[in-house]
Amino acid sequence: MTDLDGTAAPRSYRPGDWYGVLGPQVSLLLPPSERSRVAGLWEVVDAGAGFDVVLDALLAGGLSDLSGFVLWSATDGVTQAVARGPVKVVFTTAEGEEVLDGSEAATWAERRVAGVRSTRVEVEEGAGPDLGLVSGLVRVGRVDEPAYAAATDPVEPADPVDPVDPVDPVDPVDPVDPEDPEDPADPVATEDVTGLEAAPEPAPGSDPLADPLNDPLDEPLRDPLRDPLADAEVTEVLAPAWSRPAPPVAPVPPAAPAWPGHDGGTRSGYDADAPGPVPPGIPGQPQAPAVTARPVARLVLSHGETIEVDRAVLVGRAPEARRFGAGEQPRLVTVPSPHQEISSTHLEVRPGSGADHGSAVVTDLGSTNGTVLVQPGLAPESLQPGVAVQLIPGAIVDLGDGVTIQVTNP
Repeated sequence: MTDLDGTAAPRSYRPGDWYGVLGPQVSLLLPPSERSRVAGLWEVVDAGAGFDVVLDALLAGGLSDLSGFVLWSATDGVTQAVARGPVKVVFTTAEGEEVLDGSEAATWAERRVAGVRSTRVEVEEGAGPDLGLVSGLVRVGRVDEPAYAAATDPVEPADPVDPVDPVDPVDPVDPVDPEDPEDPADPVATEDVTGLEAAPEPAPGSDPLADPLNDPLDEPLRDPLRDPLADAEVTEVLAPAWSRPAPPVAPVPPAAPAWPGHDGGTRSGYDADAPGPVPPGIPGQPQAPAVTARPVARLVLSHGETIEVDRAVLVGRAPEARRFGAGEQPRLVTVPSPHQEISSTHLEVRPGSGADHGSAVVTDLGSTNGTVLVQPGLAPESLQPGVAVQLIPGAIVDLGDGVTIQVTNP
């Protein structure tokens, strides 16, 4: 996936809950309920398949359970689209706009339009931001081809400027009566043209040269915002800074011992046993409960064991749950590691929260040899210790030493 500036990218999108499978030839939007089918369809679209091939793959599982979708492509100057459910496609041509509404069709609505200048696909209401995109798998609420550019208000012309005084605009001047130099209608005739104000008369018995604000005999003005200690009487005169001894340097506390579950070889500063671990998800959004009502994913381990993810799952050579309180008891899963490549508590899989709600997330707990994640349609990535990553059905988590975990739907 490549993101560009919205004005330069061939298309733009607004974030939302629908899945956008946006390829170089064909684009497809699916509702959140079709999450299990997104990865497989992305592989077909990313491979450059045509409109009919993608439509056949989309309908391979049947139409009755497919609550909504929109599929479109442009070939040889003709844009073709099919839509079902609460979706709307707006085509802009030289003659105006044509609208394809999927909610009005029993099966799906179809339209072929020639000479399309722009296409707008809407599945959710909402305002920006509009993000540029070439192709990729993203969560969207609206897609524009070409990239959306907001209309700007016209700039009003500036007021005329007086050539003599470029600061003030030109104002009509009240003519002065030559026979009456003190015409009250002329404001200039009644003011002091020298620009100097008469000094106020000094009070009797006062020194006209004294500044009442700087007079050392008067009490200085108090600033209500000042620290009240600033006005306290100073009883000790400090010696110059260069003559005072330097303050003692506080001793550096010894480093904490390595968590035994990480074999003393943790590669990063993430401490999985530190008090108050950083919760998964997005700060400020509600966290997932300790135990969800139903599993969000199923883990199939390479040695045959199957685990439901309805709470935190700790996987490792000899996992421990030290950092969990009494109210949250994770599921401990022990895996073989004949060469000791897997850490005692290697990684955690738990229900996601915030933007990851309804799916599972995986977090490497600072393992010695690391964890590799392979997601459908994406390049393999090494997990960063302490950083939660959302899992897509079909993902493979490689712990090393021949142990892998496959993620499937529950």
